[in-house]
Amino acid sequence: MKFHEMTARETAEGIKKGVFSASEAVKASLDRMKRMEPALNAVVTSLEENALERAMETDSKRARGDDLGPLGGVPVIVKDNMCTRNIRTTCGSRMLAQWKPPYSATVVELLEASGAILVGKSNMDEFAMGSSTEHSAFGPTSNPWDTDRVPGGSSGGSAAAVAAGYVPLALGSDTGGSIRQPAAFCGVHGLKPTYGLVSRRGLVAFASSLDQIGPLARSVDDLALAMDVIAAPDSRDSTCFRDPRPLYSGAFPDVAGKRVGLVREFGGDGIDAEIDGAVSEAAASLEKRGAEVVEISLPNAGVAGLPCYYILAPAEASSNLARYDGVRYGLKKDAPDLISQFLATRKAGFGPEVKRRILTGTFVLSSGYYDAYYLLAQNVRRVLRMEFEKAFEKADVLLMPAAPSPAFRKGELVDDPIRMYMTDLFTLPVNLAELPGMAMNTGYAKNGLPLGVQLVAPRFGEKVLFGFASALEEASGRPSVAGGGELS
Repeated sequence: MKFHEMTARETAEGIKKGVFSASEAVKASLDRMKRMEPALNAVVTSLEENALERAMETDSKRARGDDLGPLGGVPVIVKDNMCTRNIRTTCGSRMLAQWKPPYSATVVELLEASGAILVGKSNMDEFAMGSSTEHSAFGPTSNPWDTDRVPGGSSGGSAAAVAAGYVPLALGSDTGGSIRQPAAFCGVHGLKPTYGLVSRRGLVAFASSLDQIGPLARSVDDLALAMDVIAAPDSRDSTCFRDPRPLYSGAFPDVAGKRVGLVREFGGDGIDAEIDGAVSEAAASLEKRGAEVVEISLPNAGVAGLPCYYILAPAEASSNLARYDGVRYGLKKDAPDLISQFLATRKAGFGPEVKRRILTGTFVLSSGYYDAYYLLAQNVRRVLRMEFEKAFEKADVLLMPAAPSPAFRKGELVDDPIRMYMTDLFTLPVNLAELPGMAMNTGYAKNGLPLGVQLVAPRFGEKVLFGFASALEEASGRPSVAGGGELS
């Protein structure tokens, strides 16, 4: 039984019908993780004992005839910035290396209530600040398609785990592209939902007005199934949309007669030729299925999105990370006085990328610079939102690259933060406008690396997004497991 090739739905249905047990599925997941982890380093914490116990409980439930839930027995992984009760949640940082939260994030509660079995916490860029999963206190993660290359970030561990077949489904978080860019690099699908559609309670904050949790999987249907589970109102999160959600899985909307917008500014120069070709091929595939391809302009998204994001996100990070002071929780360094303790704790606890962003954020919020930088960036953000609203008057979805190139080599950009930031050029504006965006694998480059495209819909347009994504998946096929199934 090739569990690593199964989707989440196939796994859940197989367990429900008694074709195999939850214990078999979970054991296969854990065994594959053990075999491949020395090469990938995608998982910070393995939850073998807990997972096998939960699997036995699931098998007992099935024997009694109890309802197993939509994800009954399915092994899943969550990014290590989502709180798990009494299980360490590190955020990829020395600051929280041994922290065990007293509660679980809402999405973790919802997954477990649906019958899913958590088998591990995935590696990530420290506090979700990075685009390569090289900024982790636990070492970099490797791309399963080429272990000399990065898996993207900051949800690189989740993307690599799905691509390598550890699990059919994982959760990541996306502040400026941290689900979609690694999904594109690792050859899987990844969805950043509309801001406020999925509860952020229990997600360790990076930039609170931008962060959003979403799923990664190797099938569009699995993304929809995951959204059925995690997209729920949560009164404990003041930013969470209160109204009921639709059912995302099932029959997807037809694309015939709908309009797909190609963004004029997001093509040609500065983009890898094979990525540009993948976008053109995706547009042609949708056109063959009856969609109309139209040209759209987002004149400020490309030139203003990046600087706007790297003012607002560090500003929010500076505020959110102020709590890590060596007093309340997390790492604590002994010192003769309180100020010395603050300094020693933060020097030892934070990595260079986190320090860089805290310094940037503190600067743009400081007296004399607040109006010139922070308020100006907020105004630019409003302009970007209006640009997208205008674009959606002409198109039902937008089609654009997910990243300027396929996965780059480890170490290639780690000492060049500006070039590293540029890898999120096409994803950042989507977060600033609070829109849903999906990265999709649509094929592979000549060197075998995955090629990804991005679909973007209006706010709460996930159903339409799934319709276009399903049409593309039918044309290009479901993503393969990295390495044809084995990697040592």
